[in-house]
Amino acid sequence: MSKIDFDKSLPEITSRKIAARSRIFAIEQIDITFSNGEQRMYERMAGSGRGGVMIVPFVDPETILLVREYCAGTHSYLLGFPKGLVDPGETPEQAANRELQEEVGFAANALTLLHSVATSPTFFDAKMSIFLADDLHPQQLEGDEPEPLEIVKWSINDLDSLYAREDFIDSRSLVALLLVEKIRQSE
Repeated sequence: MSKIDFDKSLPEITSRKIAARSRIFAIEQIDITFSNGEQRMYERMAGSGRGGVMIVPFVDPETILLVREYCAGTHSYLLGFPKGLVDPGETPEQAANRELQEEVGFAANALTLLHSVATSPTFFDAKMSIFLADDLHPQQLEGDEPEPLEIVKWSINDLDSLYAREDFIDSRSLVALLLVEKIRQSE
């Protein structure tokens, strides 16, 4: 494997302003000057800085839990892993355990950080920490979902059929599962 050398300076943000705001989102306009003098205007989602979590819960060594929930962006029901925002004052680990309890009715005695990913770095400053959850025990917290989530058990030995599903398209869930496969192959 070769090392990649990259020693460019970050461009300078010369101005920033909120270009639009909704109830949930703010669009920030930033004016940028690059080291070669080129100037550009970019728009990006202004993030809260709280971050998010996604959890791959194993109810036993061969079975993972997924949730099917409504996704407004695609106006469809999609299958994916439990996820949510980190609340103020929470660590990502605490948020992961809370989201597990809210979405699938389990708490984890063991959480392992698999990776942190940028969800759409070109337009959005949001990071998501992906956790593996083991040694689960039943424990329910009330969540904020508008309707009950469908909980789906899936055999870790049948991932090809999960990848082939038309309702398993969330890139974060795909990355999470690929990370789990990599860990399992190294065991």
